Amino acid sequence: MTFEVRRMIGADHPSLPGHFPGAAIVPGVVILDEIVAALAEWREGSHVTVINAVKFLAPLKPDQPFIICLAANQEAEGEVAFRCRVEDHVIVEGRLQVRYGSN
Repeated sequence: MTFEVRRMIGADHPSLPGHFPGAAIVPGVVILDEIVAALAEWREGSHVTVINAVKFLAPLKPDQPFIICLAANQEAEGEVAFRCRVEDHVIVEGRLQVRYGSN
């Protein structure tokens, strides 16, 4: 099972001033927050318990659209792989451990 959603972090996001003056990039934690929000959109009631792995491969600029791709790992229960890309270039990838349900 897979899920894809398009996102963009606006230049007016409160985390951007000072991150890096004159050459702003979106902080990794803001991208991760969007990944977690996409997971909740895909699988209501899911909770991230661990970020098993994350690699930031290229910077994301403010106002730059990107795609979040999520995929359930068939061999590891509760693990979701994620990948973010700008056009055809992967900018972030990793794996989340996820718990489903309200507890």
